[in-house]
Amino acid sequence: MNAICKHGARSVGWVLVGLLLASCGGGATDTASGSPGTSVNTPPPPLPQPTPVAPAGVACASFYTAGFQLDTTRTADTVAPLAKPAKGVAFSEPNYKTCMVRATDHVADGVNGFTRNDYSRRQAFNADSTRYLAYSLNGAWHVYDANTYARIKVLPGLAGDAEAQWHPTNPDLLYYLPTNGVGMKLNELTVSSGSTRVVGDFAARLRARWPTANAAWTKSEGSPSANGRYWCFMVDDASFATLGVFTWDRDTDTILGTMNTNGDRPDHVSMSPSGNHCVVSGDGPRGTVAYSRDFSQQRLLLAKSEHSDLAIAANGDDVYVSVDYQSNAGDIFMLNLRTGVRTALFPNYVAGSATALHVSGKAFNKPGWVLLSTYAETLGSSGVQWLHRKIFAVKLEANPTLYNLAFHRSIYNGYWTEPHASVNRDFTKILFSSNWQVNDAQNVDAYMVEIPATALR
Repeated sequence: MNAICKHGARSVGWVLVGLLLASCGGGATDTASGSPGTSVNTPPPPLPQPTPVAPAGVACASFYTAGFQLDTTRTADTVAPLAKPAKGVAFSEPNYKTCMVRATDHVADGVNGFTRNDYSRRQAFNADSTRYLAYSLNGAWHVYDANTYARIKVLPGLAGDAEAQWHPTNPDLLYYLPTNGVGMKLNELTVSSGSTRVVGDFAARLRARWPTANAAWTKSEGSPSANGRYWCFMVDDASFATLGVFTWDRDTDTILGTMNTNGDRPDHVSMSPSGNHCVVSGDGPRGTVAYSRDFSQQRLLLAKSEHSDLAIAANGDDVYVSVDYQSNAGDIFMLNLRTGVRTALFPNYVAGSATALHVSGKAFNKPGWVLLSTYAETLGSSGVQWLHRKIFAVKLEANPTLYNLAFHRSIYNGYWTEPHASVNRDFTKILFSSNWQVNDAQNVDAYMVEIPATALR
């Protein structure tokens, strides 16, 4: 029941009341009848044009009035039709009145194919939110100015699944891997100059442990600790058969621990924000497990690997935020990696429906909050529900506050049309992908939502 694959690296599996929802290659549906290929998300013409509220360059700076409050309703709102906006001009999201900007235009920017946000588990924005990344169909990585929305350059050295990670404090630096981790090195790029240096060369050390080691990566979905010091990688041979997992300290260039995977290949691996846990996600016998950095301790998080992310709770603890499609209500939940306490946040299964979703826990400077983006729902007899097709903020507590931020207006047509919304460190900027009401798998661009720093309460 695996689905939604990028270069064979990303997957989700889920079941609802005997309905198999699989979406690699377009098998999932977002139709009331449950039949693939017929969307109910296409609005009727004519479409109103978005009304600019601020010129390009200042974007959302003068958008919000004093006392603005985000929408907290849980009602099945109809997606307000809106023509695709011009790039770089702020407009009001029709349903929830947040400030939105189209952040890329792959045609006008001269990019071959889409320019989209890469993934929800990866921060699109650099340390001071002045730059953001976009990924294009040919595997190139582009950097944009977050104030003017101008495309600055194609990043040298990055191709395909390079796993770009911004430096946590220096806005001009980012880390990247060789494609699919082949070569077993971690590089650091100075964006302004294009110069690169190797900060971690693991090849000799890994081959001493696993003689056939050929690739070291997170399998496209992991991240380092919030301070960029601790990393967790999985190790594959030349056929991408699994060998093991290791943790690494960037500051001392030390491998801290290793573990054999014994043929049970992870879906992906990631370091927790504190750096205390390497989380190995999988659908095999192991399931999803949080290990200590030296692999001497472990805690089972979930029996499967679902769409999830690691975040910081309000008290500073690491939490795993995910969906459990095997629970009675399809719980969206958090699990404290230190204590093992699991807290249900809210149900996915509403009125006989279910939805796919992505989690972004990268607002490290705003502990206690995560971002969710939902897509490719299967509907019950009651139709679209309050959590479908949108992007919203979730407070990490029982019976949480939920803030509706936007409908992403992407019609699901395969992996590249998933919204993959990603949040910046202070939860003021969100980047997501959308084909904007056009049922096209490649006509996809990135869009930005900006909210005031005081909006999450």
